[in-house]
Amino acid sequence: MAEVDPNLIERINRLRVETPSWGYGNSGTRFKVFAQPGAAQTVEEKIADAGLVQKLTGICPTVALHIPWDRASDWDHLKRLASSHGVAIGAINPNLFQDDDYRLGSFCNPSAAIRRRAVEHVLECIDIARETGSTTISLWLADGTNYPGQDDLRARGRRLRECMGEVYRALPPGLRLLVEYKFFEPGFYSTDLPDWGTALEICIELGPQAHVLVDTGHHAQGVNVEQIVAHLIERGRLGGFHFNDRNYADDDLIVGSADPFQLFLIFNEIVAADQDAGQVAFMIDQSHNIEPKIEAMVQSVINVQVAHAKALLVDRPQLKAAQESGDVLGAQRVLTDAYETDVRPLLAAARSALGLDPDPIAALRRSGYVERVAKQRGLASAESGYPEA
Repeated sequence: MAEVDPNLIERINRLRVETPSWGYGNSGTRFKVFAQPGAAQTVEEKIADAGLVQKLTGICPTVALHIPWDRASDWDHLKRLASSHGVAIGAINPNLFQDDDYRLGSFCNPSAAIRRRAVEHVLECIDIARETGSTTISLWLADGTNYPGQDDLRARGRRLRECMGEVYRALPPGLRLLVEYKFFEPGFYSTDLPDWGTALEICIELGPQAHVLVDTGHHAQGVNVEQIVAHLIERGRLGGFHFNDRNYADDDLIVGSADPFQLFLIFNEIVAADQDAGQVAFMIDQSHNIEPKIEAMVQSVINVQVAHAKALLVDRPQLKAAQESGDVLGAQRVLTDAYETDVRPLLAAARSALGLDPDPIAALRRSGYVERVAKQRGLASAESGYPEA
């Protein structure tokens, strides 16, 4: 390989990707969860697996927690444990969709008592963020309705804003609220946070610590996600991503496995706006149903690195010149030239610069870690159904 620009290597290695605790445990669909030997069963085991992914990739220094799935009795101890594995606690994700009380919604529920319970849970998560040193509350609401007339849609909007306002006012300085949207499921008639525009409107109303979270699987077929990203960057409200991929709707596939070109175009917007230096939270959120958990996570991180590296290779001056001169196909070729570049040697060099094995998948398979924890942990029981995060 030709000599590599050290500045390019530095920019590649500047990327940070957060892995989710729930990606290391048994997960699946609402029809079936297929248990895997060695899948993490406790928050401590999830953190250990996240530590291995960080050791293999060098760019995954934080692990997101989901509460109550990952609730701990001693948060200081959990912080120290994470540090011993080379990671820190990342985004705190409240769970407002799993309990029976939330059958008709959480923040938008007709019951004031249930809305109170939902708010108190998010306030607890803010306290957990303080104790763990997290800088992010990542909030997704499953709230919606299944039938016309089931509830007053305008009243649901008012309840949503009231509860969101109380949560926002409790945020300490330095803690961001990332508001996630989803156009359907589990509500099939209406969703209370259905799109980026609604999420953006709420974030602007709340204040500067509220930003929009883009889940790449939460869009209808044909939606131009990179244009949404561009709009949010322009308004200073792009908070981060939950990376996954989909063929149909919220399939929760490995990011870049179904539409790698779209992932590249998303990163093209981010790199073009110089938003790749810590302003945006890049987080994995996938359901590794039949794939090996840790290997799937490493592959997800690699796919993100590939898209990011290709975006860094776009010839920006040439692209701008083509755009300004109206050279439609010339501009498009600038992008495809970068996209079609094989960046695997470049990423291998970037990993070597960090003192890592240039092939993290091969390193994982050689390590014997998966076989070892399978013997230690055994096979956890898996219940039917996957609680979407």
